Amino acid sequence: MLKQTLQQKLQQKLSPQQIQLMKMLQIPTMELEQRIKEEMEINPALEEGMDEEVNDDAKTMEETEAEIEADNSKDSEDFDLRDYIDEDDIPEYKLYTNNYSSDDEDRQSPLGAGGSFQDALFSQLGLRDLAEKEIQLAEYLIGNLDESGYLRRELPSIVNDLAFTSNISSTVEELQGVLDIIQDLDPAGVGARDLKECLLIQIRRVEEKDEDVDLAEVIISKYFDEFTKKHYEKIAKKLELEDSELKPAIDFILHLNPKPGNSMMESSRTIQHVTPDFLLTVENDELKLTLNSRNAPELKISREYKEMLHHYSKTKTVEQKDKDAMMFVKQKIDSAKWFIDAINQRNQTLLFCMQAIVDYQKEFFLSGDETKLKPMILKDIADRVLMDISTISRVANSKYIQTPYGTFLLKFFFSESLSTDEGEEVSSREVKKILKDAIEAEQKRKPLTDEKLGKLLNAKGYNIARRTVAKYREQLGIPVARLRKEL
Repeated sequence: MLKQTLQQKLQQKLSPQQIQLMKMLQIPTMELEQRIKEEMEINPALEEGMDEEVNDDAKTMEETEAEIEADNSKDSEDFDLRDYIDEDDIPEYKLYTNNYSSDDEDRQSPLGAGGSFQDALFSQLGLRDLAEKEIQLAEYLIGNLDESGYLRRELPSIVNDLAFTSNISSTVEELQGVLDIIQDLDPAGVGARDLKECLLIQIRRVEEKDEDVDLAEVIISKYFDEFTKKHYEKIAKKLELEDSELKPAIDFILHLNPKPGNSMMESSRTIQHVTPDFLLTVENDELKLTLNSRNAPELKISREYKEMLHHYSKTKTVEQKDKDAMMFVKQKIDSAKWFIDAINQRNQTLLFCMQAIVDYQKEFFLSGDETKLKPMILKDIADRVLMDISTISRVANSKYIQTPYGTFLLKFFFSESLSTDEGEEVSSREVKKILKDAIEAEQKRKPLTDEKLGKLLNAKGYNIARRTVAKYREQLGIPVARLRKEL
């Protein structure tokens, strides 16, 4: 049986200006200058500089535009500004209200500059007296090294690849000989097939060997598994050594480079300087917040475009080509207005929301003491400024604030809460600080287990389970107790 129903559905469709503002809020200061340049390139009505009047007898922009609208309404043809705007420029935009935790880690790929470490190896090959086939094999092997400098593929598989993809006939013995040459290049350890081989290559490349270096080679050669698990007592017992005799060799191994390829890549990367979006100073216990606007130049509507629009409005007889030109000019001016307004609203919204964060975390900003940070989620700030959670998320995303205590990512100030024995709500940031301090002060011969750390925090009045301790420890990038052990 068919049934018809009538439903009312309320939808909120954002205007182009609102969409512009939402996008602007997400842009950090260091990217804003580029965004403004892009807009100026596509819109000739937008210029850099302070706004100015056209001339004394010129009509105001509002009067001019009002006349144009009136003329359009009288005309037999129906002109609509939307006819001159590509609909693709006004996409549907959805607001997300998902919260996030400050514990979520932002991972960004660093910018590369210069050649890769493979290029450095190729240049070193040029200094070797190698046959043409050896060079071919060496280049193929280097091309198969991962970013850490390891050769992860088996030599027999590479022999097959060379035959099928490059029509080069080779043997495992030939490849091993060329791999030995690669492993003799810098940095030491490159071309290794696993960590054990990587460390041994570096140990054997030491020119001035002593007892500690010789002992280090024995440890890695014969007791590698025990070493990786930090079972130093077992190694000392098997070698019939005291801990004090073993320690120098262990320390030597720990200073070797487990990822030789990475070290060369790091040296060729561009250092990325953080440009703060906000500047905070403390003067006589007063917090002063300003927006860093060095990358946001003053913008204005082009004088030439204003005069063109004024000229068209005074034309008595408007031909089709003039009407098209007039509408083009008006559309560009409107677009420039929207953009300038979005920049201004962005600045006001950023300052308004950041001021709410500063007020909420006033104790921290006055002292710089992490333990003074209060539990704070996006909703706390959204309720204060009467804005949507998604707006606060855009404000906090990828933004930095420069303070007398350092430059912080805004996400740093957001954290979940825990309760104490007295029922007081405290920030997880405070608990992490205590956890980190406890681990730094522990006896490295007998590191504190997660269970012991939990008991330590419980004794201080924090209601925290062992699994939460493990979670916070991992978020701090601290390994388990067994791997923190030292002689």
